[in-house]
Amino acid sequence: MEYLAILISFIFINNYVLVKFYGICPFIGVSKDVESALGMGAAVTFVMTLATAVTWMIYNLILAPLNAGYLKIIAFILVIAALVQLVEIIVQKFSPSLYKALGIYLPLITTNCAVLGITMDAIIIQNYGLFKSIFAGFSAGLGFTLVLILMSTLRMKLNFEKVPKYFRGVPIAFITGGLMAMAFMAFAPTIIFKLFPNL
Repeated sequence: MEYLAILISFIFINNYVLVKFYGICPFIGVSKDVESALGMGAAVTFVMTLATAVTWMIYNLILAPLNAGYLKIIAFILVIAALVQLVEIIVQKFSPSLYKALGIYLPLITTNCAVLGITMDAIIIQNYGLFKSIFAGFSAGLGFTLVLILMSTLRMKLNFEKVPKYFRGVPIAFITGGLMAMAFMAFAPTIIFKLFPNL
């Protein structure tokens, strides 16, 4: 039940893009078509999942025992950067068209605060164990992917609508994102307690 609560929480209630406003850059930049959105979502989910696993071990097995917790941000960013390089190599080798479509946004996963946010949230704030941290990272990645796909389908539909000249492109994307964020506010934290009263 706790894992289901984590899944629902990080996809809907604490969605990193629409509720915490992390990762807005790829949210706007890569959501022009579904294929790019899905590719970016998969890459971010992969990085989030592995990053929470590796950073949990680094923090709990090395930094915390040595009372060097103040190095956590530097260590976490180094892990994330290394994982992003791995993802970039894999995508370039197996899907050159996706690599080209993602462009500069793929290496920018390194500076995507959603990835650093989930590692800090799961390991430091929530103090989850290893498996819960990994699952939280995976859940946050699914939430990120869901939002990118929703946004890309909306933006593709907006291409066929009569949008006023000064609202075309990024301005209408921000307005749409704002309306999506308002819709996600309906997923109040009390939903978790109603669905899972034993937590």
